[in-house]
Order: sequence, then C-alpha cells, then structure tokens
Amino acid sequence: MRQYTLRSFGAVGDGLNNDSEAFVKAFGALSEGGVLHLEEGTYLTGPLHIRAKNLVIELDKGAVIKFIADETLYRPVYSRWEGVNCYCMHPCVLIEEADGLIVRGEGVLDGNGGWWWEAANLKRNSQKGPVSPLEHELALLNPGYESQSGGGGGRQSQFLRPPLVQILHSNNVKLEGLTLQNSPFWTLHPLYSTNLIFRSLTILNPKDAPNTDGIDVDSCRFVTIKECFVDVGDDGIALKSGSGPDGVATNMPTTDVLIEGCTVKSAHGGAVIGSETAAGIRDVRVRDCFFDGTDRGIRIKTRRGRGGAIANLHFESVRMKRNLCPLTLNMYYRCGSLDKEDFSLEKKAITSTTPSIEQVVIENCISEDSTSSAAFIVGLPEAPIKDLVIRNCTFTVAKTGLTPVEESEMYEGLPEPVGRGIRLRNVELSMHDVQVEGVETALVVEDGVQLQS
Repeated sequence: MRQYTLRSFGAVGDGLNNDSEAFVKAFGALSEGGVLHLEEGTYLTGPLHIRAKNLVIELDKGAVIKFIADETLYRPVYSRWEGVNCYCMHPCVLIEEADGLIVRGEGVLDGNGGWWWEAANLKRNSQKGPVSPLEHELALLNPGYESQSGGGGGRQSQFLRPPLVQILHSNNVKLEGLTLQNSPFWTLHPLYSTNLIFRSLTILNPKDAPNTDGIDVDSCRFVTIKECFVDVGDDGIALKSGSGPDGVATNMPTTDVLIEGCTVKSAHGGAVIGSETAAGIRDVRVRDCFFDGTDRGIRIKTRRGRGGAIANLHFESVRMKRNLCPLTLNMYYRCGSLDKEDFSLEKKAITSTTPSIEQVVIENCISEDSTSSAAFIVGLPEAPIKDLVIRNCTFTVAKTGLTPVEESEMYEGLPEPVGRGIRLRNVELSMHDVQVEGVETALVVEDGVQLQS
C-alpha cells in the first residue's frame, strides 16, 4: 500500500498554521487506498471530509488533530441531528461512504469545544430562535424545525453543533487506540452504517459540557464496542434509531450490537438505549462493564411520540458504583418534548409513534452506593414494559450522601415517589435472587404491575 506522511502534503503541525489544505490533498491522493501517517505535532484544521476505500490513518503518540472553533467553517450538510434528518453543521470529521477504513494509534482528535459549549449554554438560556447567519441559513434549509422535538441540544435556535466524528453511510470502519476529546456536541456518531469496530478508545469531555455524549450508535448494524474508556458530559455509550415520525419513516433500526469490557465515568448514563428510538433497537448485549459515578448505569429512555420497538436486550455482569440510580427503564423521559400529553397518566391510543419495551434481561449485575434509588422501571399504561427479567442481582442504596429520589431519572408527569427501592409502574416482570439493600421497602409497586416470582 502507498504510504505517506501528512507533512509530505505540506502540513506544518505546529498548532499555529492551518493545515486544512494538507488534509484535503492527502485524502484526495489516497481516496482509493493507502496509509496516511501523522507524526508528533498539533495539526490545526477546519472540518475534514473522508470519502475513501481501504485507507489506514495512523496517529503517532503526540499527534493531535485540533479543530478550529469558528462556526462559519462548518458549512451545512444533510445528516441527522438529535434523531431528525435535517441540515446541520459539518462534523469536525465526516467519514462518508467509506469502506475498509481504519483510524488507529495513540494520537488525539481534539474538538476544541470550549467556545461551542459556552455558546450553547448562552443560547439555551436566552435565545428563542436563529440569530447568527449560519443559524438563519440552517433555518431556511429546515422548514418546520419549530415543531420538531429534540433532546434538548438546541434545535429551536438552529445552533446545530458538529459532532467530533461522524461515520455516515459507511461499511467496515474501525477506530482503535485513539483519544477523542473536547467535542462540540456528540463525540463519536456512527449513522446509517454497518460493520463497525470501536476498540480501546478514550473519550473525554468535561462533566458540564452540554450534550457531549461519548458514543452514539444511530441506525447502524453489526457494531462492536470493546475496552473503551468514556468520561463525558452526557450519556456514555448510547444506541439510537431516530425520533418521532421522521425516524419511523426512515425506518432504519439499530441492531446486533456488542458492548463489552468498557468503563464509563461521570456521564448521565453508562449503557443507554434512546431516547431516539423510532425505528427500533434490538439484539443488544452489554457485558463485563463498569459504570462508575454515572448518573444512571443501565438506562433505557423513551416516551410517547418517540416511537420504536425496543427488544431483546441482555445486560450481564455489569458493575455500577456511586450512581444516582443504577437501572432505569423510563417511558416518561422529559427532555425535548413539545407536547404535555406525552406525560399523561391516562391510557392513550397506540399509534405509529408509541414506543414499546420487551424482552430485556438484567443478570449477574451489582450496584453499590446508589444515592437516589435502587431502580426506576416505568412503562406506559397503553404499552407496559413486557418480559423483563431481573435475576441474580444486588442493588444497594448508600447510607450517607443521599440525593432526592426525584433525581433517579429525568421524567415528567409521574406522581411523587414514596421510597428508594425499585420503583415499578406499568411493567410485567419476573425477579429471581434479587437483593435490594439499604432501603425499608425493596419494591415500590404502583399501578399496572404484574410481578412473577
């Protein structure tokens, strides 16, 4: 295979000069395959677009690709943003229609996210619609955006921030050994792609950086995530498949996913399903993971209007420590909703955007020192959670440092909880050899519960 260094295409790598043109030349020269080697140095650049076959990109230890924080560089591209197909800002790295791509090494992709986070927080608190020229451009490209729900990231302002790495319409892609950090938005976002391997990645964003999920597998098939370390400002490792009518129409589920041997810290959730679930998420196995200090550990979240069948999920030998709540199945997830009827306690008609959860197994899992509650399991009255099995698990609530029970999950419309045990509502489940420690009442049973021993 042809082998080049990025410096052979004119890169300087001093962190001061803009090396964007060198990347463009390199990816053009290697579009049909080869090896691109990045030596130690900081390569400052605007957004990158990789459309290649049989390409290997190697980053030496000390090699940093750092992205310029200037929204005018991130021109609109058609993709998916928080579950809805639309125009949004160009990802820092867009891997599109690639086949046989490997990106590996001990180097760093740095999204230089500080400016993006500050702007997002300011806009969220004070901005009601588009303000900047790019936001107005996106608003014109996305008619009807005002009525689209999101996850809370900023759809109404059209400040549709770029993910650090997006893998779009691609096949046979592997990322290994890299550090991905300081993402403006979601960090690693595979979308509409197949046969993906993410191994030994380190993903780092500050705990207070908004919407900086670690890995968001979105309408993809055959995905392996192994031995990754994720410490971020939103969900750690999440599986998604579109939101609402748009996701239902696109109809591309996420299936056949293995998450194994991963550690997640600080995030809102460790292994997360949703909340964008419209095309369905199924055939998922999570095993031998450690969720340390995440708000929730195993987390399934959806609501009316999201849609999708969530089925055949298996969580095994997961250890969780110092969580608000280690296990949540929440069909009253509040973020991004534009309709208060989503949270009604009344039984509603089942529609194409009514989600469902069934065939979920939680086994051989241990949680220690949860501060809000042992577990939160709440289905819809018209679509109860079905075929949930919890066996050989221990859930322990902390003796000190407790937080309000309401912080167990991000929900709306439910009555106030009455204890810190396993909250059950609208669920059919069986439990075997389950220990709940540190609470007066192990099971907090509400309406619509069918419990089999």
